[in-house]
Amino acid sequence: MKKTMFMVALLGCGLVSARSQSVLTFAEYMRNVRECNVGYLAEKYNVDIAAASAKAARVMPDPELSVGYNNNQNWNLQMGYGWEVGLSYDLELGGKRRARMMLARSETELADALLEDYFRNLRADAAIAYLGALREQSLLGVQRASCLQMDSLARADSIRFRLGAISEVDARQSRLEAGTLQLELYSRRGDLQDALLQLLVMQGSREMTLPDSVAGSLGRFRRDLTLPALLASALDRRADLKAALKSQDISQSNLRLARANRAIDLGLNIGGVYSSQVRNDIAPAPAFKGITAGISVPLKFSGLNRGEVTAAGLSARQSDMQYEAAELQIRAEVTQAFNKYTLACSLVDHFDRGLLGEAAVILQKKIYSYRRGETGILEVLNARRTWNEVQTGYLETLFDCAGALVELQRAAAIWDIEL
Repeated sequence: MKKTMFMVALLGCGLVSARSQSVLTFAEYMRNVRECNVGYLAEKYNVDIAAASAKAARVMPDPELSVGYNNNQNWNLQMGYGWEVGLSYDLELGGKRRARMMLARSETELADALLEDYFRNLRADAAIAYLGALREQSLLGVQRASCLQMDSLARADSIRFRLGAISEVDARQSRLEAGTLQLELYSRRGDLQDALLQLLVMQGSREMTLPDSVAGSLGRFRRDLTLPALLASALDRRADLKAALKSQDISQSNLRLARANRAIDLGLNIGGVYSSQVRNDIAPAPAFKGITAGISVPLKFSGLNRGEVTAAGLSARQSDMQYEAAELQIRAEVTQAFNKYTLACSLVDHFDRGLLGEAAVILQKKIYSYRRGETGILEVLNARRTWNEVQTGYLETLFDCAGALVELQRAAAIWDIEL
């Protein structure tokens, strides 16, 4: 009865401990990346800055108010005094304001496209970081299972040595191998903590409290994809290609603005004057009021220099070439990512055709033969190392396949990754 109560208490403690462990899910992680990643939040300011600049581009020139006063300081001459008030305004011609507004609008759209492209890369990088944490967690599980198996074998060999069933060298070899695996286990734990820390950085977390584990599996990353469909999706959705297109618009807007700046601006002015009575005996004059109006036309000698227009035209041609280069680069990226993903799936299939099972069967038979005294400890250790290498290689291949899918979806601007 006491033993039963003790087992129930242990089970209860285990349940409490399990509930207290923090497990990070992929959906929660990606939501935190989108909402709290510091780099992404900083990048959003570029959109707000561009919107503010677009608002500033609508501003029209300010009118100028001038006020003047004149007075003859020789009071004995009695020449009187006067006031002058004027209002002037520069009338922009040639569509300068409209060209500025179109340029600012194109820059805002470019900022939106660049933000979208930033998140496309951030999302893929965050997913790969999460997959890396899953890989390290799985490798830690493999290493822990090997440690437990080898530790059990070492304890059994210690008993068999005391009974005289095996030599002292075999017992020592078992203990040495168990200790070596324990050291490798510590190293694997460190790798997992580094991977979990990277997840905190991606989430913009200021509290360096690592989760106990991450949820998910590396074994669900098979998609039925075709290269033509991926290429069409990339050319239609890639934000960096949209940004290259917006760069073309900006270059054309700059060209229109450079041409508009060559037009003259008219200066309009209107004013009023007042002169007091002149009481001078030689040239007396009555007080009077007057109105002035005029137009000023600048002599646009700077328009002879077409350097600004020439530079804007060359920039427009350059942006056209850059758009073509971006399209070619996208086609190459999608094709390369598709080939890598296809190869990674083939490697996973190679493991799934029985390689893992064969290694496990060989290890179990070697251990069975060793316990019966039919084989030596070195054969068991070699079989165990082979089993570990096959498991590690399988997990690495699964990670490569998952990462290749993420890279393919990054290149094609699609996303359906779930864990």
